Amino acid sequence: MFIPTRAAGLEALDEFVPHAGAEYRRDRNHDLGPARTNVSGLSPYIRHRLITEHEVVDAVLARHSLSAADKFVQEVFWRTYWKGWLEQRPEVWRRYRAEVRDLLAADPPGGYADAVAGRSGIDAMDAWVRELVDTGYLHNHVRMWFASIWVFTLGLPWQLGADFFLRHLLDGDAASNTLSWRWVAGLQTRGKTYLATAANIAQYTDGRFAPSGLATTARALDEEPFPRPTAIRPDDVDGTVGDRVGLLLHEEDLDAASLLAEQPGLVSSLTATAVSVDPDGRSPAPASSLVTAFTTGAAADAAEHTLDAQGRPAEVLGGADLTVLVRWATAAGLDTVVVPYAPVGPVSERLDAARPALHAEGIALVTVRRRWDSRAWPHASRGFFPFRGQIPELVQASTRSS
Repeated sequence: MFIPTRAAGLEALDEFVPHAGAEYRRDRNHDLGPARTNVSGLSPYIRHRLITEHEVVDAVLARHSLSAADKFVQEVFWRTYWKGWLEQRPEVWRRYRAEVRDLLAADPPGGYADAVAGRSGIDAMDAWVRELVDTGYLHNHVRMWFASIWVFTLGLPWQLGADFFLRHLLDGDAASNTLSWRWVAGLQTRGKTYLATAANIAQYTDGRFAPSGLATTARALDEEPFPRPTAIRPDDVDGTVGDRVGLLLHEEDLDAASLLAEQPGLVSSLTATAVSVDPDGRSPAPASSLVTAFTTGAAADAAEHTLDAQGRPAEVLGGADLTVLVRWATAAGLDTVVVPYAPVGPVSERLDAARPALHAEGIALVTVRRRWDSRAWPHASRGFFPFRGQIPELVQASTRSS
């Protein structure tokens, strides 16, 4: 279904744009099976920034007014909102990671093995498991139903469900996936849960599924409080760029051209370029073969289009082994490695580990945050509805910077 190249992402965007207005608003919540045409299918490309949120919204608004395409534009901004919210609360991610690690290291809870194998006995859940494993994708409405049934009907830990999704979803990222599961469970908006019902499932699957025996109540889960949120750092560029500069992309952000275009004069020439990728960094357990293939394929595509000053394509590096990164940087004689800013998640953790290893070799790690994120993230301090009120202004600011 998804070809891991920027060209494929742009083609999918071009095909979807005519349908992004009233048609999308009318049909977006319906899931009629894997051969769906009522949603954009752009999320795997946006997730890795093979195509950017900026260009997606620009393309849609070149064809539709903001009021006509508001539902789709909001969906693009949901991913931005989740990232900004988690960026201000990194302990939410760290606690989730620790809980997943502990749960996977222990004996699995009863029903877990059957659930992830598509043997729960609930026909809809079992079909959705097969679809997720076979395609790397689920409709957003299905993801909500799935999480609700997982938590409130099957009684399984939400962290294991979130981990199962993250290992199989081509578009899975730390913020959107973790926080969506928390929202269903009543943790994200405290006390507010999402209860899947057979009637709602039947309505929006056109009668394909109407599972019986679902939970009729959804009591919110509870947890220990987290530290107070931290403010978003104001500077887009963190660090000082030297004379021999290498550009290192990673699976959170694979479009070098638009990134560097936002900071003219930051880098006069690139001594070397590379792409660091580690699909298995998502979880203590291995990522699915589809996630691995898409992520490594996207990295390879980005490498072909990311050239150094001599016209050489980027080198693809395994992200899990820091010695590979340090060896690349020292072999090229770099004094600076410039990277796209990575939001809270496994890539951010990887860069945090790389920084002192590079510093020991006299090499600075400089991060560059996109203006899209810098403008939007500070508004993600509360719920989505206050954030939604900022979308028209954020869109205007994005348009002015184009």
